[in-house]
Amino acid sequence: MARRSDGSGRLDDAARAGWMYYVAGRTQDEIASAMGISRQSAQRLVSLAVAERLIKVRLDHPIAACLELGKALKDKFGLRQVDVVPTDPQSSSTTVGIAEACAQEVERWLRRTDPIVLAIGTGRTLKAAVDQLPVIECPQHRIVSLTGNIAPDGSAAYYNVIFSMADAIKARHYPMPLPVLVSSAEERALLHQQQLMRSALALAAEADVTFVGIGELGTAAPLCVDGFLEPETMTALVDGGASGEICGWMFDGDGKLLDAPVNERVASVPIPSRERSTVVGVAKGARKLPAIRGALRGRLINALITDEATAEHLLKV
Repeated sequence: MARRSDGSGRLDDAARAGWMYYVAGRTQDEIASAMGISRQSAQRLVSLAVAERLIKVRLDHPIAACLELGKALKDKFGLRQVDVVPTDPQSSSTTVGIAEACAQEVERWLRRTDPIVLAIGTGRTLKAAVDQLPVIECPQHRIVSLTGNIAPDGSAAYYNVIFSMADAIKARHYPMPLPVLVSSAEERALLHQQQLMRSALALAAEADVTFVGIGELGTAAPLCVDGFLEPETMTALVDGGASGEICGWMFDGDGKLLDAPVNERVASVPIPSRERSTVVGVAKGARKLPAIRGALRGRLINALITDEATAEHLLKV
């Protein structure tokens, strides 16, 4: 899916602002805060929604159903924010739609004038998202990777996004010069004691916003396909109750991190505090439903970008 044009993007923003104002009853100040824009911009977007006849008795725009689903998910799971995109029933892609929405949300944060720390995970969806970012000059911000950028064979991990992001975003970037998994808990402790790693760990703990993929488990999951875990290890994890992973951290159906040897080998930064950071999970699809549901139940994330079909399934249970 091509990145949307500025015109259609502005209409989407107008539809969102119009829905929040006329349907959800939010004030223009609340809309401005939720969308990361000024009050004047919020006012103009609400006016544009009326001028373009998006506002009648109901919101006359395809995004209306998505906004309703987003509000229901937000209320059910106590989330800070939810972005639901339309589902394309003809597409088998696990990234189309949510990658574009993720890119838009990342851009919103990076357009802020006050300095922020943005933490980011890895994976196919986030890679697809950052590949769509425009060039942005934001030297006041710092961007830190939560996961290692080294593959099991010592090569650069293809789906690590920090270097792709650095091509477009003119800010200070802090990669994680480690593999996703190390050989032992002792090796992880030794590596994390290095000054370079201590700085990255401390910076990630200060994240204002965090973007992570939510990974499914099984022998066809990326962790196995990309060679990070052997199929026998993955099968044992699933048999032991594992439902999903975020940045390599394995968790069960209730979102509790597993007390398992594999989690002792994860070199990734711990998921930033959900009290301090807006932790945005980006995922969709039937294969990822157990992982997404677990992440929501365990409050591993406090914001979500997904699609209509996934949202509907999450609301049924």
